[in-house]
Amino acid sequence: MAGTKRLPRAVREQQMLDAAIAEFSDNGYAETSMDTIAARAQISKPMLYLYYGSKDELFTACIERESGRFLEIMSGGFDPDLRQRDQARILVREFLRYVYEHAASWRVLYRVASSSAGFSDAVTRSRGQITEMITELIRRGTTVDGASDVDFELTAVALVGASEAVADRISEGDVSIDRATELLMGIIWRGLQGVGSGPDSAAPED
Repeated sequence: MAGTKRLPRAVREQQMLDAAIAEFSDNGYAETSMDTIAARAQISKPMLYLYYGSKDELFTACIERESGRFLEIMSGGFDPDLRQRDQARILVREFLRYVYEHAASWRVLYRVASSSAGFSDAVTRSRGQITEMITELIRRGTTVDGASDVDFELTAVALVGASEAVADRISEGDVSIDRATELLMGIIWRGLQGVGSGPDSAAPED
């Protein structure tokens, strides 16, 4: 492990988080130890504890970093000047692309953390932030009259829930991003068309 001290602290922290996410994704929270994380990061266990005082603290840092990355990717792909259908497709595709490209992070965020006592609140906060962001993106991209905050929020909740369910299949390689995007669009688009419309209102044409 010679030379590890020459790395800047910020770089070393990211290396530790990368190793931790890989271990948590492969083995779950309970079966992952600080020893295996340190070995994967190619550092000593005392150094790992110097940066993160406990496994709980390290796991929480993993959740926070990956949630932030996810939010950044989702918001960065949105263009309010596009048609609503195209906006919706971007939201869905960016969601699924993140899962495909960061499968280990997804498993940590929505499998390992959700099933680990003490971390469900962190997952709930992360999901809440994602839902709030998508609610705002839908609001910005909706031009129909009569839409309320509740309409936007419930549509975002439905989009996130459906995307999470399909994302699990993508993280396992069961379905392609393109196919999953089109399947989800078939479900989600009619709901987005109806934002702000009453039960007897006809859905607008694409």
